[in-house]
Amino acid sequence: MGKIAEALEKHNKERVIQTEELLFREPKESPPQVSSREIPRDLIPEIAYDPKLVTLSAPDSVDAENFKVLRAQILFPKEGPAPKTIMVTSTFPGEGKSFTSANLAISIALGINEHVLLVDCDLRRPSLHKALGYGPCLGLCEYLMGKESLEDLIMRTKIPKLSLLPAGPIPSNPSELLSSKMMRSFLEEVRNRYDDRYIIIDATPSQVTSETNVLAQYVDGIIFVVMSEKSPRDTVKRSVENLGKKKILGVVFNGYNQSYKGYQRYYKKYYD
Repeated sequence: MGKIAEALEKHNKERVIQTEELLFREPKESPPQVSSREIPRDLIPEIAYDPKLVTLSAPDSVDAENFKVLRAQILFPKEGPAPKTIMVTSTFPGEGKSFTSANLAISIALGINEHVLLVDCDLRRPSLHKALGYGPCLGLCEYLMGKESLEDLIMRTKIPKLSLLPAGPIPSNPSELLSSKMMRSFLEEVRNRYDDRYIIIDATPSQVTSETNVLAQYVDGIIFVVMSEKSPRDTVKRSVENLGKKKILGVVFNGYNQSYKGYQRYYKKYYD
């Protein structure tokens, strides 16, 4: 009995000691919070594509076919090599430059061998991430400020062979960032990294911002978007001259439906 009593007494003392240790033990550190930049780019949730992406929502439509025609004119120019870096801009906001950028990029990516990097360089009013179904995310802004690497920012979309570099949060100095040596080095790097990759850049309107004229010097070609019955002819002409006529690959005339009626009838009859 003496040994049992000693064992019980020893056990009670140990339990008291353990309880005291638990009462005065320092709390454990909470698990580290995972920031959005640490989430794999493929796991960032997508909501839904914008229906204005006609190359996806209506691939057999006349509008989608027009982007295929534009794609062919870019990939197979009459003279010289195909441009690798292509900037899409307009005279004023609301003329459809982002609509054109996204649909052109998708149309090229849907080709057999071509890969596309779509870059949102409209740091004032970014929209490409929304069009492709993404929420707010880091992007070009962080790279130009030296905060992130390209590998951590470029997103592989659900469209095969199409990658997206979003604009990121709106900065206080968009003109300075897009006019920097960092931006020029970025375009040179992505142009020379892969032979089969085309870079489509959605830039700001040329008449309301200064950075577009700077970007025009860094790219191989420019597509100019003009909305029907919106931009005065003289203003469009002045914008083209400021950007450089030699860089203009073509003009996309947006919002003009009158000539579509007869063409659409033959188009539908042909495919039916």
